[in-house]
Amino acid sequence: MIRRRVLVSGLVQGVFFRDTCRRKAIALGVKGWVRNLPDRRVEAVFEGNAEDVERMLGWTRQGPAHAVVHRVEIFDEPPEGLWSFEITA
Repeated sequence: MIRRRVLVSGLVQGVFFRDTCRRKAIALGVKGWVRNLPDRRVEAVFEGNAEDVERMLGWTRQGPAHAVVHRVEIFDEPPEGLWSFEITA
Protein backbone atom coordinates (compact mmCIF):
# COMPACT_ATOMS: atom_id res chain seq x y z
CA MET A 1 0.00 0.00 0.00
CA ILE A 2 1.17 3.53 -0.80
CA ARG A 3 -0.10 7.01 -0.01
CA ARG A 4 0.25 10.17 -2.08
CA ARG A 5 -0.98 13.67 -1.29
CA VAL A 6 -1.57 15.98 -4.24
CA LEU A 7 -2.14 19.70 -4.69
CA VAL A 8 -3.82 20.56 -7.98
CA SER A 9 -3.69 24.11 -9.38
CA GLY A 10 -5.64 25.70 -12.21
CA LEU A 11 -9.36 25.91 -12.92
CA VAL A 12 -10.21 23.04 -10.57
CA GLN A 13 -13.00 24.42 -8.37
CA GLY A 14 -16.56 24.69 -9.60
CA VAL A 15 -16.02 22.04 -12.30
CA PHE A 16 -17.06 18.91 -10.31
CA PHE A 17 -13.42 18.01 -9.63
CA ARG A 18 -14.07 16.69 -6.11
CA ASP A 19 -17.14 14.64 -7.00
CA THR A 20 -15.55 13.14 -10.10
CA CYS A 21 -12.39 12.39 -8.11
CA ARG A 22 -14.41 10.61 -5.42
CA ARG A 23 -16.30 8.50 -7.96
CA LYS A 24 -13.08 7.54 -9.79
CA ALA A 25 -11.32 6.63 -6.53
CA ILE A 26 -14.23 4.49 -5.34
CA ALA A 27 -14.33 2.69 -8.70
CA LEU A 28 -10.61 1.88 -8.35
CA GLY A 29 -10.83 0.92 -4.67
CA VAL A 30 -8.58 3.81 -3.65
CA LYS A 31 -9.12 5.29 -0.18
CA GLY A 32 -8.55 8.87 0.92
CA TRP A 33 -10.17 12.26 0.63
CA VAL A 34 -10.42 15.38 -1.53
CA ARG A 35 -11.15 19.00 -0.62
CA ASN A 36 -11.12 22.55 -1.96
CA LEU A 37 -8.54 24.92 -0.51
CA PRO A 38 -9.14 28.65 0.08
CA ASP A 39 -6.45 29.51 -2.51
CA ARG A 40 -8.55 27.83 -5.27
CA ARG A 41 -6.43 24.65 -5.39
CA VAL A 42 -7.72 21.15 -4.73
CA GLU A 43 -5.94 18.88 -2.25
CA ALA A 44 -6.38 15.10 -2.24
CA VAL A 45 -4.92 12.03 -0.55
CA PHE A 46 -4.88 8.64 -2.25
CA GLU A 47 -4.11 5.36 -0.48
CA GLY A 48 -4.11 1.95 -2.11
CA ASN A 49 -2.04 -0.34 -4.24
CA ALA A 50 0.60 1.41 -6.34
CA GLU A 51 -1.09 0.79 -9.70
CA ASP A 52 -4.43 2.27 -8.66
CA VAL A 53 -2.89 5.25 -6.88
CA GLU A 54 -0.82 5.94 -10.01
CA ARG A 55 -4.04 5.87 -12.05
CA MET A 56 -5.55 8.47 -9.71
CA LEU A 57 -2.43 10.62 -10.02
CA GLY A 58 -2.70 10.41 -13.80
CA TRP A 59 -6.36 11.41 -13.62
CA THR A 60 -5.53 14.51 -11.53
CA ARG A 61 -3.29 15.77 -14.33
CA GLN A 62 -6.40 16.41 -16.45
CA GLY A 63 -9.38 16.17 -14.08
CA PRO A 64 -13.00 16.24 -15.26
CA ALA A 65 -14.12 17.63 -18.61
CA HIS A 66 -14.30 21.34 -17.68
CA ALA A 67 -11.17 21.48 -15.52
CA VAL A 68 -7.96 23.15 -16.67
CA VAL A 69 -5.07 21.71 -14.66
CA HIS A 70 -1.93 23.84 -14.62
CA ARG A 71 0.13 22.06 -11.99
CA VAL A 72 0.06 18.91 -9.86
CA GLU A 73 2.37 18.65 -6.86
CA ILE A 74 2.78 15.12 -5.48
CA PHE A 75 4.03 14.24 -1.99
CA ASP A 76 4.84 10.77 -0.65
CA GLU A 77 3.40 10.10 2.80
CA PRO A 78 3.21 7.03 5.01
CA PRO A 79 -0.13 5.17 4.66
CA GLU A 80 -2.61 5.58 7.51
CA GLY A 81 -4.92 2.70 6.62
CA LEU A 82 -7.91 4.78 5.53
CA TRP A 83 -11.19 2.92 5.00
CA SER A 84 -13.15 5.05 2.54
CA PHE A 85 -12.92 7.96 0.12
CA GLU A 86 -14.62 11.18 1.18
CA ILE A 87 -15.13 14.76 0.09
CA THR A 88 -14.11 16.88 3.07
CA ALA A 89 -14.61 20.53 3.91
